[in-house]
Amino acid sequence: MLPVLNALTTLFAVMFIAYVFFILIPFLRHKPTQPGNVEDFEWHYFIPCRDEEVVIGETITRARTDFPHAHVWVIDDDSDDNTSLIADRFASEDDHVHVVQRRRPEARTGKGDALNAAYRQLLAWLPVDADRSRIVVGVVDADGEMAANALEIVSSESVFGDPKVGAAQTAVWMKNRGDKNPYPDRGRLINWFGSYLLRMQDLEFRTVIAAMQSLRTRTGTVGLGGNGQFTRLSVLDAISSQYGDPWHGALLEDYELGLHVLLAGYENRHVYETHVSQEALPDIRRLITQRTRWAQGNIQCIKYIPEIVKSPQFDAGGVIEICYYLILPFIQVIGVLSTVTLLGLRIAWGISDPASLIGDPIAFVGLLALVLTFAIAPFAMWGPIYRRKCEPSAAFWTGVAWGFGSWLYVYYMYICIFRAFWRVITRKTGWAKTRRNAEKHVLGPTAIEV
Repeated sequence: MLPVLNALTTLFAVMFIAYVFFILIPFLRHKPTQPGNVEDFEWHYFIPCRDEEVVIGETITRARTDFPHAHVWVIDDDSDDNTSLIADRFASEDDHVHVVQRRRPEARTGKGDALNAAYRQLLAWLPVDADRSRIVVGVVDADGEMAANALEIVSSESVFGDPKVGAAQTAVWMKNRGDKNPYPDRGRLINWFGSYLLRMQDLEFRTVIAAMQSLRTRTGTVGLGGNGQFTRLSVLDAISSQYGDPWHGALLEDYELGLHVLLAGYENRHVYETHVSQEALPDIRRLITQRTRWAQGNIQCIKYIPEIVKSPQFDAGGVIEICYYLILPFIQVIGVLSTVTLLGLRIAWGISDPASLIGDPIAFVGLLALVLTFAIAPFAMWGPIYRRKCEPSAAFWTGVAWGFGSWLYVYYMYICIFRAFWRVITRKTGWAKTRRNAEKHVLGPTAIEV
């Protein structure tokens, strides 16, 4: 048993290091996307909302100010607060603001269903002779703030200027990443930890996730996120014709849509030169709730592997990248169980033979080097990279500290993965809506789950 566990752990470690290398190189060699002509397209924003009164007003105002020619579709998923009243007030004064009203029992069945409702209402609103290949639908969270250059960048000749491109995903920033006092009425330690979580989420999205997208650009498998995604209406039509609706039932409905765009024969693009800003979460319980939903959605999308393998739209590199990403939660669970088992065996040997705990000093140094290489460096390196690319005014040692913070931060992921598998096993598929930072009692229950 021991040789098998050692071999398995080593295999997973080597695979992980190879993956880090493959995402790092294209990320560091990224070539900027050149702006295009916004007027070549017609723009529509979908903003799904469920109890978003604390943020939706500002989001609509910013969207209409920065993108005056774009239409804003606010999807009220039967909110219990004043979301609908706020959206209706904007719509009554502005013909570019529309409200998609959903009511239970049809409402609150998932973000994908809410987006499908907006899609159908948009189709009913459009003229029959509209050129749907020139109509682009963006999805922005209720707390999302698109950068002012967003439409110029995604209008680029290499993005929607290319008829082969069906969808694009912008970079994601955390707009409260520098908040040192996320809980003014709490103690210093809680505020320090909350501030640390905010910074780590920004680092995660602007380096690690962006680097993953850089690799996917090479393999033709760019994924879409739930915030800051853009899709041609004609492509949504093609997916709807083939699969029934553009968006489907996975809790990772954004990534699922990206897979359908690729399966329909179109390409996805990731653009790093513009971004959408959203709130990072300073509370670990809400963060775990959010990421558990994402992990469960990842697991749900594994059903597409046979279709991806058989599809002529993917080459070998694309199949390997997607399959690795989709089976990664299973690899991580097996890796954790193998490591814990090996550690348990080591402790058991130490109890029966205390002298074995000391061991050979040379072997100990070798083990320490392996831990540094495989367990610490692949995470800690992102801190200095983040400082150089995203926060150049920060001190060098601040970047180093962010790197070690990133190494510690990543361990929350294992809690989320095991919780996600438990939800799959117990057949819990409800959408857990994470509350906004401005809502009252944010340190209370983590979310509304159905």
